[in-house]
Amino acid sequence: MINQVYRLVSARQIEVSYTDRALSAKHVVIRPTHLSICAADQRYYTGSRGEEVMQQKLPMALIHEAVGEVAYDPEGILPVGTKVVMIPNHPVEEDPHIGENYLPSSKFSSSGYDGFMQDYVFLKRDRICVLPDDIDMNIASFTELVTVAMHAIARFEAKASSRRGSFGVWGDGNLGFITSLLLKFLYPDCRVTVFGKTGYKLSQFSFVDDCLFINDIPADYRIDHAFECVGGKGSQDAINQMITHVRPEATLSLLGVSEYPTEINTRLVLEKGLLLIGSSRSNAEDFQRTVDLYTQQPKILQYLATLVGSTQEVTTVQEVIQAFEKDLASSWGKSVMLWKI
Repeated sequence: MINQVYRLVSARQIEVSYTDRALSAKHVVIRPTHLSICAADQRYYTGSRGEEVMQQKLPMALIHEAVGEVAYDPEGILPVGTKVVMIPNHPVEEDPHIGENYLPSSKFSSSGYDGFMQDYVFLKRDRICVLPDDIDMNIASFTELVTVAMHAIARFEAKASSRRGSFGVWGDGNLGFITSLLLKFLYPDCRVTVFGKTGYKLSQFSFVDDCLFINDIPADYRIDHAFECVGGKGSQDAINQMITHVRPEATLSLLGVSEYPTEINTRLVLEKGLLLIGSSRSNAEDFQRTVDLYTQQPKILQYLATLVGSTQEVTTVQEVIQAFEKDLASSWGKSVMLWKI
């Protein structure tokens, strides 16, 4: 069958490519229905990744946060129309000591490998996760981002000390919202504080115990563990604040992506005996754990609905471009493309 793939060929320029794909016993065919625009997609779209990276990665279909419906299952296990979330990480080997999302050989959709801006996506069975029939697909579209937070918490659970009475989350954006939300539901008896700099964003965090502006943190404020969800140039200040305000032998989970080297107060890291854990992307287990949590704690979906910033029906390449441009002007939430192209 001829499959249409919508590839970024240069900054702000998307073109249609045609690929010939044969139906096989190895792949389930998915029709994307809801695609969520991520900051990483925007860095490619605007060309801010730099000329060298753009030359290496393009042409490439964007989007790694997406859901869809089964169009064909060679084994007949999943009925046509089954709602699924697509897993963008594609491992080609196994290592007993390294997770699939940390293997250099793994491919990742919309990062040097075609993302989900296609008419149909062909995925191995272990790269899809079945969603509840009644789920709001606008919310489900950014499940991948939720799994990133879930993965970081799983790494924290495996490595952190058992003292877990309070958490601090630095960052008042989408990832900070999701991370603090999961912490509050997974550790209902613990105190969760969000540290940010924008009032109207912090007002969205109605489920946490406290919100503090980063310039107004009391000198003696202490927390057991911290999660950094800032990224960019702000990572340095956020990490150093975390180092200052955590208790000795705390764990600092780093999730924010920065293109710049970051200087941190290593003297205080050593003095306090802190553990810094880097987390990137997620794996198939994180997807299943996240979907299970949706079912067990449906109220999470009600809070995640707050992040649906805008939705736009997309039927042409020009409307894809409009959706990306509109997302650039958005200051809160996720932009979702209703994929009807």
